[in-house]
Amino acid sequence: MHHLITYLADAPWITFNTGAFSDQFWASTFDGLTYGSIYALVAMGYTLVYGVLQLINFAHSEVFIVGVYATVFALNAMGFGPSPVYPPMVVLIIDLLVAMVAAMIASGLTALILERVAYRPLRKRNAPRLVFLITAIGASFTIQYLIFVWRGGSNAEPATIMFVPDPVFEVFSTIIDSQQLTIFIAAIVLMVVTDQFINRTKFGRGIRAVAQDPDTATLMGVNKERVIMLTFVIGGVLAGAAALFYLMKVPQGASFNGGFVLGIKAFAAAVLGGIGNIRGALLGGLLLGVVSNYGVTLLGNSSWTDVVAFVVLVVVLMVRPTGLLGESLGKARV
Repeated sequence: MHHLITYLADAPWITFNTGAFSDQFWASTFDGLTYGSIYALVAMGYTLVYGVLQLINFAHSEVFIVGVYATVFALNAMGFGPSPVYPPMVVLIIDLLVAMVAAMIASGLTALILERVAYRPLRKRNAPRLVFLITAIGASFTIQYLIFVWRGGSNAEPATIMFVPDPVFEVFSTIIDSQQLTIFIAAIVLMVVTDQFINRTKFGRGIRAVAQDPDTATLMGVNKERVIMLTFVIGGVLAGAAALFYLMKVPQGASFNGGFVLGIKAFAAAVLGGIGNIRGALLGGLLLGVVSNYGVTLLGNSSWTDVVAFVVLVVVLMVRPTGLLGESLGKARV
């Protein structure tokens, strides 16, 4: 390991811009938390499904991208497009809330249909785990290319700009703008609400019961199929919210395969935090977003973003194979 690190440090194709890293440390941190909030919301969908079914739902990235398209269509219908518009603040908030609800409904319905069509028949036949995994990958590509055909072979939609970020306040000589603040606060609120829903409500107790022991939960009167359906819908709704925030950061982000890389990062965030753990998904997402940004600033090349993220994942798993908070959903406590 020591020789590998020395080789990489001396490699002519790697340069470390420590001056830029020092100068942009706080800017990278705050922007990383913004991206990390999006990763965490999507990661919660992965971790909920895995916690209940022990299934890695690789089609969840397409559930997310359906939400992105729903956001674009809703905003376009309200007059948003490639050029900035400047509606009154109250109107803008209402428009964004409507777009978020549209994305949540679209992603939630997609997740529900996916569970009913792709996974439920396999559960009824007691199919092996490998079959579920292959089905998830197949469903992912199916949704991608259905969108591709539906949009007439278009690779990406025109940019959709919601608002021009304004500076709000300054921290350590770094400007925090309205976009960063909106995404971070809204994402944290959604994640806290989801965590409390899982831990404090009757439906949440049902989810944890099925995650811990599905057979005993069924004997105790818990409707396992309803719980599984609810789990997919919650994950889809959170992915729909993430879609709105993603489009804020990447206005041209609606493309048929645009969810793939973000979905892989969100899955990595779930594993990093401890897949099957709600709070682990939050921690993993935020950490992955910040570390990825640090890597870009230090190496001076955005192409290294994904490399840095997955190197960190591997290093953490070497030390803690179960992730940072490797407690399962069924054993989670408030």
